[in-house]
Amino acid sequence: MSGTSAGPRRVSALTVYGVLQGRSYARALDAAGYSELTPERRALAAELALGALRWHHRHAQLLERLMERPRPSGKLGALLSVGLFQLVRTRIPDHAAVSSCVSAGKALLGPARARAVNAILRRYLRESHSLEKAADQCLEGRYSHPGWLIRRLQSAWPGHWSSILRAGNRKPPMWLRVNRARTSRRSYRAQSTGAGPWRFGLPDDLPGALQLDPPGPVRDVPGFTDGLVSVQDAGAQLAAPLLGVSPGMRILDACAAPGGKTAHLLELCPEPGELVALDIDGERLERLEENLARLGLSATIRRGDALRPEEWFDGVAFDRILLDAPCSTTGVIRRHPDIKHLRRDDDIAPFARVQGRLLESLWPLLKPGGRLLYSVCSILPEETVDVIRRFLGENRALAREVRSCGGVTGGWALPLTRHGYHTLPGRRCADGHFNALLEKPLQIR
Repeated sequence: MSGTSAGPRRVSALTVYGVLQGRSYARALDAAGYSELTPERRALAAELALGALRWHHRHAQLLERLMERPRPSGKLGALLSVGLFQLVRTRIPDHAAVSSCVSAGKALLGPARARAVNAILRRYLRESHSLEKAADQCLEGRYSHPGWLIRRLQSAWPGHWSSILRAGNRKPPMWLRVNRARTSRRSYRAQSTGAGPWRFGLPDDLPGALQLDPPGPVRDVPGFTDGLVSVQDAGAQLAAPLLGVSPGMRILDACAAPGGKTAHLLELCPEPGELVALDIDGERLERLEENLARLGLSATIRRGDALRPEEWFDGVAFDRILLDAPCSTTGVIRRHPDIKHLRRDDDIAPFARVQGRLLESLWPLLKPGGRLLYSVCSILPEETVDVIRRFLGENRALAREVRSCGGVTGGWALPLTRHGYHTLPGRRCADGHFNALLEKPLQIR
């Protein structure tokens, strides 16, 4: 078979290999030669790489049973994962899936190991029923997530953990947020109907949100380049309304880049006194500027470390602060399956420490009577309810939680815990997010 079919498999296998070596999906895809493919082959390479990463933990269990030697690692293991994904979860004919991976194996691994790819994939086809049944006996195999995360979710969400894990293996839906500074949701849908193969779902209890079906490339979304819509998950769209911004307020969006929530705040309140968008990463701030320019919005953009306000804070306190804190991102695994492979059990405690330090650092910048929204896309209690519980416990006279949010969370969030609101992956097609709204008393007790 020619290199025509091997190209996307080679790129997808190298991408999987790069992620397993510790690179992010985007960096691994770029290093694998993705840009050298035609647009059609790029789409296939991305689909195969993301699919293999989603199901790699299950594939590892299958390969352990398929091979006489220990499970394959390195590029061979990555290519076999791509091959198994094709055989199990795509409509690619079996013979084409096998032969294309063998061709890619010749380019990546040499003829001898390419023959091993052929033998292993063909053996899977002969014994697939018993192999799949055996893989189900192990939780990592059944749910295709790392064992440490399965155990944490079982403990944190005893009634939901299995549905969370199943949601993590599904392709994510595409959610849009209408730029209400430029159009209305119904006007946008009316203008866009017939412009492509899409259907638009409008949830009654999440103003500004539309679900686009089927998902498509961002560049093809009607009105995207004209700033009529942004791509933002339904769960993420809960944050900005919770903060309750109004004209004249001074607002800080800490850890703001790439600007999805910054833009949402400005769409809800086009005339704040000032919105300061802060981030430590210069490259990501450039993306924030591009996003605001596309939407016709403006903010005061500052590069700085939220943990070191003395380096950038001008002394004028804020009415509202949005702290979109760095986290494990365990709530968005279905969008970013590389998280399964990049995160480790011992990453969670350091994230929680930084989150607590950020709260302590930013709280003095808030006016009396002001509100701070703590927001993360984690579903682990160490980064969510525990962070808020600890902060409130250490600042009893200085902070309180606002539990009545005026129906903003609607039927999306689950107030299942003592603090904050969760959305869970897959529930109402949203990702996993956590928000907690804190208020500084007008008078300190």
